[in-house]
Amino acid sequence: RMPAPDQVILSMAQHIGPPCKPTVKVGDAVAVGQVVGDSDQLFAAPVHASVSGTVSALTEITMPNGSKAAAVVIDSDGEMRPFEGLTPPEVNNHAQFLAAVRASGLVGLGGAGFPTHVKLNPKNLQAIDTLIINADECEPYITADYRECIENSWDVISGVQTIMEFLDTAQVIIAIEANKPKAIEELSRIAEKVTTEERKVMVKKLPAFYPQGAEKVLIAQTTGRKVPPGKLPADVGCVVMNVTTIAALSRFLKTGMPLVEKRVTIDGSAVKEPKNVIVPLGTPIEKVIEFAGGLQCPAEKVLMGGPMMGTALVDRSLPILKQNNAILALSREDAALPEASACIRCGKCVAACPMNLVPPTLAIAQQLGDVDTLNKRGIMTCMECGCCAFSCPAFRPLVQIMRLGKDLVRAASKKS
Repeated sequence: RMPAPDQVILSMAQHIGPPCKPTVKVGDAVAVGQVVGDSDQLFAAPVHASVSGTVSALTEITMPNGSKAAAVVIDSDGEMRPFEGLTPPEVNNHAQFLAAVRASGLVGLGGAGFPTHVKLNPKNLQAIDTLIINADECEPYITADYRECIENSWDVISGVQTIMEFLDTAQVIIAIEANKPKAIEELSRIAEKVTTEERKVMVKKLPAFYPQGAEKVLIAQTTGRKVPPGKLPADVGCVVMNVTTIAALSRFLKTGMPLVEKRVTIDGSAVKEPKNVIVPLGTPIEKVIEFAGGLQCPAEKVLMGGPMMGTALVDRSLPILKQNNAILALSREDAALPEASACIRCGKCVAACPMNLVPPTLAIAQQLGDVDTLNKRGIMTCMECGCCAFSCPAFRPLVQIMRLGKDLVRAASKKS
């Protein structure tokens, strides 16, 4: 656990959807768990102070993806005083449950950042029969969810039971890869204790492969159901939730303390002491790296997230976000990218794509600005997992090409 830093920078954009607006002003005294940003939009989750102290600035920061976001800067007083108004929420029905989930500030903590209260309120609630807990964590390096399973297994199961009650689901599958034996053993032991004839909680051990942690892939692996293009897990009777999100929800319902901290894996060949760190949200990334012993060699590239889907950072003063599960600092040798050459039409990227896309065709359409072909060939179903680029013998930057293609489609959609 990392001590409170001298200052935190809380971005107002820490979820998919419209950003929050600051609810505090410069000079305000705040305490841990107090709301400092919120929005009345559906796809938004409030942001809470992660330290106690004084609001020193309302500013704008550049996010890892290049977008701009408002941010609240808090100078810590070092006391970590909890906000006096925090109490466990009263939850007796589905509406109160959803209100509590929203108040917790929870989003998908595995990296997606989808607001949890929206996920738990599907339009076809009566059709949901299966809750899938994603403990797969299939990207290299990252072990934050694995530690959650081992250290807070009862929080995981308690959260599972709560969601089963308010979503009225009869089956829960905790999906976890076979390379996490301690977590499988611990969760299986507890799941057996809470399983009844009416409500079954099972741990499903899956073979280790990437990108199994993606929602649609995980649903197919655990239930055999296939989510059609453009559809959501709820359309096939499933809700998929990250295991740390589930555990954090359980803790909020017991204590009233919202999401103010996050376990993050600090790793990579440039990091002196790789470890998992529980860190206050908004802590500058450079401070977290310092807590892991600093760098043992110059970091050629620092990633927010894993090596497959992570985002390269240009500024290490950027803050830890809710959906941030790893920081990787790589040496020059590990970060070096081979020079790309022309596509040789070998088809390896096609074989590797979990969404059955044809990256070479999409790449040509992107280059030509052919929005119709991009749409017809399903570019918006690309989940940017990086399998195509990893398998390409010509080292084509296919993920970046897919992202540019998506931008073309979105721009065309706005014009129409």
